[in-house]
Amino acid sequence: MRLSQVLDQLQGDQGFQSCVTAWRVQPAKEGAYADFPAWLEPRLAAALKKRGIEKLYSHQAQAIQAVADGKHVVVVTPTASGKTLCYNLPVLDTVLKKPQARAMYLFPTKALSQDQYAELHELITALGADVKTYTYDGDTPQSARKLIRSAGHIVVTNPDMLHTGILPHHTKWVRLFENLEYVVIDEVHHYRGVFGSHLANLIRRLRRICQFYGSRPRFVCCSATIANPQELAQRLVEEPVELVDQSGAPLGEKHLIFYNPPVVNKELGIRRSSVSEASNIAANLVANDVQTIVFARSRILTEILLTYLKEAATRRSKPQDSIRGYRGGYLPLQRREIERGLREGTVRAVVATNALELGIDIGRLEACVMAGYPGTIASTWQQAGRAGRRTDVSAAMLVASSSPLDQFIVNNPAYFFGQSPEHGLINPDNLLILTSHLKCAAFELPFRDDETFGVPTTQEILRFLADAGILHHAGDAWHWMSEAYPAEDISLRTASTENFVVIDTTRGSRVIGEVDHYSAPMLIHQDAIYIHEGQQYHVDKLDWEEKKAYARQVDVDYYTDANLSVNIGVLDEFASAPGGQGRKSHGEVKVTSLATIYKKIKLHTHENVGWGRIYLPEQEMHTTAYWLAFPESMAGRMQKEDLQGGLLGVANLLVNVAPLYLMCDPRDIRVVPQVRSPFTGQSTVYLYDNYPGGIGFSQKLFQIHDQLVETALSLTRRCPCPAGCPSCVGPANEVGDQGKAGAISLLSSVA
Repeated sequence: MRLSQVLDQLQGDQGFQSCVTAWRVQPAKEGAYADFPAWLEPRLAAALKKRGIEKLYSHQAQAIQAVADGKHVVVVTPTASGKTLCYNLPVLDTVLKKPQARAMYLFPTKALSQDQYAELHELITALGADVKTYTYDGDTPQSARKLIRSAGHIVVTNPDMLHTGILPHHTKWVRLFENLEYVVIDEVHHYRGVFGSHLANLIRRLRRICQFYGSRPRFVCCSATIANPQELAQRLVEEPVELVDQSGAPLGEKHLIFYNPPVVNKELGIRRSSVSEASNIAANLVANDVQTIVFARSRILTEILLTYLKEAATRRSKPQDSIRGYRGGYLPLQRREIERGLREGTVRAVVATNALELGIDIGRLEACVMAGYPGTIASTWQQAGRAGRRTDVSAAMLVASSSPLDQFIVNNPAYFFGQSPEHGLINPDNLLILTSHLKCAAFELPFRDDETFGVPTTQEILRFLADAGILHHAGDAWHWMSEAYPAEDISLRTASTENFVVIDTTRGSRVIGEVDHYSAPMLIHQDAIYIHEGQQYHVDKLDWEEKKAYARQVDVDYYTDANLSVNIGVLDEFASAPGGQGRKSHGEVKVTSLATIYKKIKLHTHENVGWGRIYLPEQEMHTTAYWLAFPESMAGRMQKEDLQGGLLGVANLLVNVAPLYLMCDPRDIRVVPQVRSPFTGQSTVYLYDNYPGGIGFSQKLFQIHDQLVETALSLTRRCPCPAGCPSCVGPANEVGDQGKAGAISLLSSVA
């Protein structure tokens, strides 16, 4: 059955339609075209025509001309709009005319690097020219690396390899850096938060080395739709960047459907599980042979959805291998196999985390099902864009969970469709990140006394590093003197430097996946059920020191969910101001966290069937926070139990509403309510950046305090539940009978 027929069926299904809060249809759009520029190398124009490309899209022509005029450019157009040609054409044109010219392509993941390399290689093959293109990453054999360093016209890599494998060894890359004409940064919207802050410093190091060798590359950036692509690109490269954002690519008809699962307990405001509903919708699409991608918000939900869909495939006598999972933690060969299966059509459904948001070519997917709001408007459009990458009819369905953020979006579709996407926030001057990269930069080249690294405090930090015995000042320069190799100790993507590996001991020992340091206490504690590719594993032992979890295959009807106990203390208050009758502040805090217990949750029914204790060390982090101190007059009128419930309700609301205004994953921000804060002496709710040193989120929340509180109040007042539910302040059995009323009173006092 074709997708259009399935959509017709759903439109006639009263049960389905009763849960639909919005069904928007984006009509098909004709393309806008432009001729090849007159200056384009004739061989390149001929190769494009050989591949069926007779004209350029208008945005491609605009971007290519801007690059030819010597400008830095950021291209922001929808998925599958041909952004790749915006950088491939000027790069190849330059290399054909000037064979000594070099270019570097940066992609956020190795998978995307491999995918884009294949497309570039096809164009070069059609060109029939001697343009040497290589992928340089952790999988590149040692035997090939010397050739790439000396002969590669285009080096395709990722930020991690640039950080540890290229910049520290720039003396082996003299030919590249002396002749570097272009640096391509694809998927710019992906570089936000910690990763983006690291990349900005990485670009500072790259430009410093280019200046040393006498080159000044042009930067060509590509991005999905965000509110501030030009600003973000300019913060990354620290020079003016021209914006190209009017797409000329044709679009197929797309249906975007918001689905709110039915209420199953009106008194408690509990809805049917978004995971179960998304699973049923996806299973129906797959049963009608519609190739589908399902997005889940976490590793655990990915594996649960995969389990449900494989069970549905078995009931319909479809091969289980036609349903696959895809997330961080899967090994590279496994991921390449899944991508290939999607392109070839042997994989009919894939359940993924946002790892597949990026522009990897995964073929002609027709439908996308999102199990829960992805957290940002930008991510929602990006995930929806993974279906319908050609000009055919496609559909994207957002299945809301009961969380306040999901309920706000699904019940306010006009907000979603009328709002610009969020801002990509980075903080390159985060002291921890900046100092880490200053060490790396000093290792690469001595720092002159008059040199800055994007901040006026550069020399002060260099003096601090000298006092620590890492640098030595001689003449007019700071020289590296430590024996350590700094780049290897700095992870660009997480706060921690090492991951835990998961070892399957069922038959021998084999590594099946990996888990980051912060998530390990929650996901792979002893007796956890770790799910991988739909298979359950019981964690028999977690070796914390060696960072290894030993697990064996089991077949049980439950999964585990861990609780985290968090405490917070203020180290420094950066700014403070009245917030209504209360006070708003932001500053530096110390956060201590401890995984305490885990619950056993039954599959399908999601009921609690048992629990156990977790025995792991406490973790400590210094970060930044925004906090709200409520007026004593308000808190003093409330019973202690009601005050606790009200504060918990406020905390639940604010941490769920905040991602509306920040381009961040909901897990990037955490919250701690305190009935009496040791620092303020008042009832206080703290929202903190879930990264060491902070990343700028808390400062932004301090600035948008009024909007944040007003949205939280509006969401709560409009919720029809009497005393609290998962869609506003949290379930009444958690916040108490007066939790909702208390939250409204507290928020009103700081509005």
